[in-house]
Amino acid sequence: MAKKSTMYIVQGAVIAAIYAVLTLGQAMIFPESVYMTVQFRVSEIMTVLAFFTPAAIPGLTIGCVISNLLSGVGPIDMIIGSLASFLAALTMYALRKVCIKGIPILGLFMPAIFNGILVGAELAFVLPMPDNTTGFMFFLFNAGCVALGELVVLFVLGLPMTIVIKKTGLHEKLFKIK
Repeated sequence: MAKKSTMYIVQGAVIAAIYAVLTLGQAMIFPESVYMTVQFRVSEIMTVLAFFTPAAIPGLTIGCVISNLLSGVGPIDMIIGSLASFLAALTMYALRKVCIKGIPILGLFMPAIFNGILVGAELAFVLPMPDNTTGFMFFLFNAGCVALGELVVLFVLGLPMTIVIKKTGLHEKLFKIK
């Protein structure tokens, strides 16, 4: 029993660290691609690990908290962005067995949905709204941009990564506790 809980903590910590390093590294080179309306966080490919281990749920959440420390939006981003990551990872894990041709396609939409709605609302709240728009339209714009970025990362990078992990059996080597 102690071995399982230790491995769970280690897996979660490694996932959090990799997520944070990828996000912060990308932010040093292309900060606009990580923290603004159109986000293409390469670290979001790590969300597919929720299909393979429940340790990804706290790992991704903590990684997001660490990453959002530098967002410039402040504590609201640490709370809202991390809540979106937590809900996405939780639902991805819950949907891991809902597959099309062996791939949990439905689960890949969860980060786009949760980040689109929650981070989109956050951005609509903290960013200055253009003069010729309504609050709802500004929210829809932000939500759509965040969701689009998530979908691109998850389907262009995350889907192939999921397929490789499954086909090579890497998930059994990395996440099964003996």
